[in-house]
Amino acid sequence: MPILDYTIQPDGLTIRSDHGRLALTLYTPRLIRVRYTLEAELSTKPSLVVVVEGETAVSFHVHETPDSLIFATTDITIVINRQTTAFTYQDNQGCLLTKEPDRGGKTLEPTDVLVSVFDETTTLQSRENADGGRVDARNIQQKIDRQAYHTKLEFEWADGEALYGLGSHEEGMFNLRGQHQYLYQQNMKAVVPVLLSTRGYGIFVDSCSLMTFHDDAYGSYLWSDVDDELDYYFVYGPEFDQIVSQLRHLSGQAPMLPKWAFGYIQSKEHYVTQAELLAIVQEYRKRQLPLDCIVLDWKSWTGELWGQKTLDPERFPNPCQMTTDLHQLNAHMMISIWPIMRSGGDNWREMHEKGYLLGNQATYDAFNPEARACYWRQANEGLFAHGIDAWWTDCTEPFEADWKGAIKPEPEERMRINAGEAKRYLDPELINAYSLLHSQGMYEGQRQVTAAKRVVNLTRSAFLGQQRYATITWSGDVAANWETLRRQIAEGLSFCATGMPYWTTDIGAFFVGRKPEMWFWHGDYDAGVADMGYRELYVRWFQFGTFLPMFRSHGTDTPREIWRFGEPGDLMYESLKKFLDLRYRLLPYIYSLAGWTTHNSYTMLRALPFDFRDDAATYDCGDQFMFGPALLVNPVTRPMYYKVGSQPVEGVSRTRSVYLPAGTDWYDFWTDQCYAGGQVVEAEATLDRLPLFVRAGSILPMGPSRQHVNDLPDAPLELHVYGGGNGRFQLYEDEGDNYNYESGAFATIQISWEERDKRLLLGKRNGQYPGMPLQREFHIVLHGSAERTIKANYAGKPLVVKFSGD
Repeated sequence: MPILDYTIQPDGLTIRSDHGRLALTLYTPRLIRVRYTLEAELSTKPSLVVVVEGETAVSFHVHETPDSLIFATTDITIVINRQTTAFTYQDNQGCLLTKEPDRGGKTLEPTDVLVSVFDETTTLQSRENADGGRVDARNIQQKIDRQAYHTKLEFEWADGEALYGLGSHEEGMFNLRGQHQYLYQQNMKAVVPVLLSTRGYGIFVDSCSLMTFHDDAYGSYLWSDVDDELDYYFVYGPEFDQIVSQLRHLSGQAPMLPKWAFGYIQSKEHYVTQAELLAIVQEYRKRQLPLDCIVLDWKSWTGELWGQKTLDPERFPNPCQMTTDLHQLNAHMMISIWPIMRSGGDNWREMHEKGYLLGNQATYDAFNPEARACYWRQANEGLFAHGIDAWWTDCTEPFEADWKGAIKPEPEERMRINAGEAKRYLDPELINAYSLLHSQGMYEGQRQVTAAKRVVNLTRSAFLGQQRYATITWSGDVAANWETLRRQIAEGLSFCATGMPYWTTDIGAFFVGRKPEMWFWHGDYDAGVADMGYRELYVRWFQFGTFLPMFRSHGTDTPREIWRFGEPGDLMYESLKKFLDLRYRLLPYIYSLAGWTTHNSYTMLRALPFDFRDDAATYDCGDQFMFGPALLVNPVTRPMYYKVGSQPVEGVSRTRSVYLPAGTDWYDFWTDQCYAGGQVVEAEATLDRLPLFVRAGSILPMGPSRQHVNDLPDAPLELHVYGGGNGRFQLYEDEGDNYNYESGAFATIQISWEERDKRLLLGKRNGQYPGMPLQREFHIVLHGSAERTIKANYAGKPLVVKFSGD
């Protein structure tokens, strides 16, 4: 499609070809929006994701050659083929980032958009399965609502280039080269249509419809099902952190979660009564096992009133007293709520009478602002007003059709039936965005009610932009086996590579046993915690969870509390307690990473290319990751002690292979032994040890062992310095659970290590907040040939701590 003419706009460039129009719009020098339409004008429909406008202050220039039209900022150059409008993307040195095929890489195919018509002939059928209550509409008519387009965006990705992202998907794909993926929301699928490349760029396709990704025999492209036009963003880094920063600029920053949300969260399917919840927390306190939150899963409502946002008065006779008692134990409460309501309850009746339900007359319309406000008001009056601290908005992809039967449908069939089910009730252009809008309603509702309690919202689906609503996404109802654990690691890394900072998993898996009549209920351990094989798997999953943004155990079939896995002195129990204590000792580090996430667009759960993009050996390391800048985490994903049925494992080494990225030395966290980077080592991996390494030059803040995040607030803070290179760390602190930080109520201390002079510099404290300790005792621990400790009293002014030479 040859270029006919072009027009330079204040914020970019528009191009008219003989087959449509193109627009390039600048947001920053490294962030460019590209649109392609066959219509006479570009769409003016607002994005559900993007929260900023194009920027006219960004400088750019346009010039021509005989073959090309060249559009360039200070950081990116796009060379546009005059004959085909194929794009070639380059950095400011003229180095190739990526390109479309020379024949052109943008395709629009007209399609009729069908929507459902619900009338007097429509019937409703209620059902319940392992994934909760549902109501299905039958005898639905369909009509053509409008015409839109299938869109296709093709690339010629380079040899050796690695791609990451697209969200959290059960297959556990890591490097997406040579793969294909179906992008629709479902249990065990959370869609974020973002790709990051090791060549230093990212792609975000602003489409909320069904999508597919291909890099296989069918081509290398992203395809969407229903859109008014092709609409995507090209982002240049070149480092992954820089790409993520641009994506957050575009779609919103992640607010601070409360400090307690980074402590341990105990859940199961499910606690039944007020007395049981309190008894569990009391047992944690009695055993001196750290805990910050207890979770009340589904069926907290009365009888069969599915989705009612009030507690059953027989089992929870005094909700306000319950939360008061929990708070006095320094614990918080999270509760599961659903977007689906069965007829008969007060919540359903109000939604029904006001016309706020979708066509199945059970799922509320999260795309309607008034319906979102109504949903929040019900949650507030029925739950939040009684002292509930956090939300678990379960089933945020409320339409499913394949959680049944003994045989799992083929991937293409799953895509067809699940996307088809969603299209019965939602506009086909929007089926992936329900969770985004649902999360918006919860966040905005709570923010209007109070600024004293930060929003926490655990969701099962996601979309870019949802991070601005204080969500954490978990990977869905996975099954207990070693292969699933291995895949979970890559899932979390893929999710966080998209710019979404908070992800977690059901520690120990949701389904532990096996029910042959249900394809998804396929855990390996029918005996649950009585099976030593499951106990070993759980310990390894728990170790992995120690280094996730949210540290949470949950599932069905068997109990999950620490003491169910043994008693003090038992190997399993002591291993769990060791990592539980380690999580709490790491809280100064973790909460600082949370501060960086909000204030500096940081990502704490990091695929290795975030930090080692130039080391191609990291590109396929889908079972290792960085937790913040210092810690290289290497979960164990095979049994070393017990098989299924408590059968001992014999003749296996209790080690795992670990690749230590090049360009730095590494310290074994447990032994302080130092290794050169750029090699594979066999690391000890006994049950009480997860192979954990610290990057040379790191400063790792640690606190005391404590029972909850606010325990021992005046205890000395340890600064562990790992020599071998210069290092920096910014310690972040605030009040922990309100929004005063948005007005500047927080403090940071810049800490630096100078390797040559063997000295630590504590910079001037910047900022303040109510309750901030004016004096602080630091214990500086230098790791190396001989561990040494110096104590220092810090009063907010610059302080230098000097270690003598070896």
